[in-house]
Amino acid sequence: MPSIALGTAADMAYWTGRPIGTIWRWASEGRLTVYGTGKQARYNLMEVEPAERDPDTRELKAVATAPPIKEAAHAA
Repeated sequence: MPSIALGTAADMAYWTGRPIGTIWRWASEGRLTVYGTGKQARYNLMEVEPAERDPDTRELKAVATAPPIKEAAHAA
């Protein structure tokens, strides 16, 4: 069974090293699965590789790559 770890847009932004606006855009493009709506929206952190961070300082080294657009989103 696939793993699922839900987080807010801010959580996903930290996880990927990207701005929150990018997370919202990825969701609207169908790259991310959104659970809920509005302020209750949650995103599956396991759908995206994490950003590369320094193990001691947690400083961002490299952002995560954009996930592919899911096939179901093309049909819509």
